[in-house]
Amino acid sequence: MQVKRGLFSAFATGLLFGLGLCISQMIDPAKVINFLDLAGNWDPSLALVMGAALGLNFFATKVILKRPAPLFSDVFRLPTKQEIDRKLIAGSALFGIGWGLAGYCPGPALTSLSFVNFDILLLVGAYVLGTGLGVLINKSWKDQKADKAEAVF
Repeated sequence: MQVKRGLFSAFATGLLFGLGLCISQMIDPAKVINFLDLAGNWDPSLALVMGAALGLNFFATKVILKRPAPLFSDVFRLPTKQEIDRKLIAGSALFGIGWGLAGYCPGPALTSLSFVNFDILLLVGAYVLGTGLGVLINKSWKDQKADKAEAVF
């Protein structure tokens, strides 16, 4: 029963996120491109949407973490890593460059699949391929580190 509630929670959260993207028109790449065009046709609405989302998340997280456990799990699973390393910087840069070039970040791209547009299908395919390559590269790096650690002993 716990798994079904967790899947329902994930579905409901994704649906709410997708609806929010549609209502705020963040699935329109022109909105993103105009936000990034500071010297031209600048549109600050993306900053307003992000600011509202961050503000709501900031206060909601404080309230939620006061609970002994989440509604659909036994424990909160919070990130533990706190250092900024090369992988984080490189990944952030690639994400930002991809978003700027395509006009879509992954959430709006998935929401835009409903348009059944070849460009969007190609973009989501590239996201999936890039994610898969990232997983393989990360696994390869971990395997290399493990091999070096074994060679020392």
